[in-house]
Amino acid sequence: MCGIFGVYNNKSAAELTYLGLHALQHRGQESAGIAVSDGYDINLKLGQGLVNVAIKEEDLKELKGDLAIGHVRYSTAGGSNPKNIQPFFAHFYGGSFAIAHNGNLVNAMRLRHELEMEGAIFRSTSDTEVFIHLIARSKQPAPPHINLHKNDEDFLPHVFEAMRKVKGAYSLLILREKQLIAIRDPYGFRPLALGKNRFGSYFVASESCAFDIVDAEYLRDINPGEVLVIDDAGIRSYYPFEHTENPKKCIFEFVYFARPDSKIFKDWVYEIRKEMGRRLAREYPIDADCVIPVLDSGLLAAMGYSEESKIPFEIGLIRNHYVGRTFIQPLQEIRDLSVRLKLNPVREAIEGKRVIVVDDSIVRGTTSKKIVNMLRKAGAKEVHMLISSPPVISPCYYGIDTPTKEELLASQMTVEEIRKFIGADSLYYLSLEGMIEAAKSKSYCTACFTGIYPVLDEIFTEVGIS
Repeated sequence: MCGIFGVYNNKSAAELTYLGLHALQHRGQESAGIAVSDGYDINLKLGQGLVNVAIKEEDLKELKGDLAIGHVRYSTAGGSNPKNIQPFFAHFYGGSFAIAHNGNLVNAMRLRHELEMEGAIFRSTSDTEVFIHLIARSKQPAPPHINLHKNDEDFLPHVFEAMRKVKGAYSLLILREKQLIAIRDPYGFRPLALGKNRFGSYFVASESCAFDIVDAEYLRDINPGEVLVIDDAGIRSYYPFEHTENPKKCIFEFVYFARPDSKIFKDWVYEIRKEMGRRLAREYPIDADCVIPVLDSGLLAAMGYSEESKIPFEIGLIRNHYVGRTFIQPLQEIRDLSVRLKLNPVREAIEGKRVIVVDDSIVRGTTSKKIVNMLRKAGAKEVHMLISSPPVISPCYYGIDTPTKEELLASQMTVEEIRKFIGADSLYYLSLEGMIEAAKSKSYCTACFTGIYPVLDEIFTEVGIS
């Protein structure tokens, strides 16, 4: 749950990275950082909070150079320690570089322990720092099937060896003094795309919506297992794994996480979310008076359900977009009202009506329960809850911040028990097959819905899955 953005060949690289990170703010709100190279030195500015809080105008004026990478963080490994703010910077005998990472390494704990036993000293608790040590300690040549460009001979073999040692999800940007390097793990868990503007500047971003804000066009995805290098010699790609894995792209990006105006995994999020709603209507036709979304997560699926079912679409809940974390929660009665800070019913739209309320997922179930109760108090005659994905039964270990298995409602209750818990007249989930068909491909990781993990061995030993 992080966002990364990179720029090559633009005098306003720092400012454009700042804008790109704004577009990716939904991927992380905990901290932000930018690293810029002027061709000789790499300088960084890091801060906690949203992008406009973490990076100030005076910071951007100090970041001079034509190359830059940036990162917005949502901690899934390492916690919210300020020392974990990325990009990280390192200097070793092979040169200097900055690195930004989206994803989670499932064997990071074991690798970290091995490195510490060999004398490595870590300054952070982030699994990204494992990459830095592996790169710095590598002494292996490039794989025999790869012919390196002369610009890459001193550094990329280190990167290739690090990639062969880590397991899990990683979309990476590496900034050297005169190079921008983009990397995607062989499973392609997390999205990463390449863009270009009309002036010849190149961009790399977690989602294509970040290209729009800098007036660049989406060119293509970085492929699973690809290492893409951009410098004064042009663009070139390497594939250090002779046999890349079958792609296992994160389907939860389509269900919830990515922005609806983004193109990820070569498809538009907007259309796939609507199709999930359409399929939900085909699987579960309900006689009702209106369809309302839980904003913003259920908006497109609710639109799709309404289009397919011909049941009128209404905005029955209004979202307050200016709510942050609330500190006034000492009393139960105040905690119970907290959902109203984010959502409030439109009585005129729902009073006396049979309401279908659509959301993308149910995780712990507490918010869904409060929404159902709120709609009933506002006069809804019936409340039918429909979810545009299957029940979430297992945690994610590849970069999405989901609770432990014990905290996931669907791992502890049947659908009927969940229906009773949230107080709905009916509860239906989109089938696994319907979700996969809506996403147009079978090459997705669905571990959070199935408990079947593409990378197993390190997860089983380190986090104790039974």
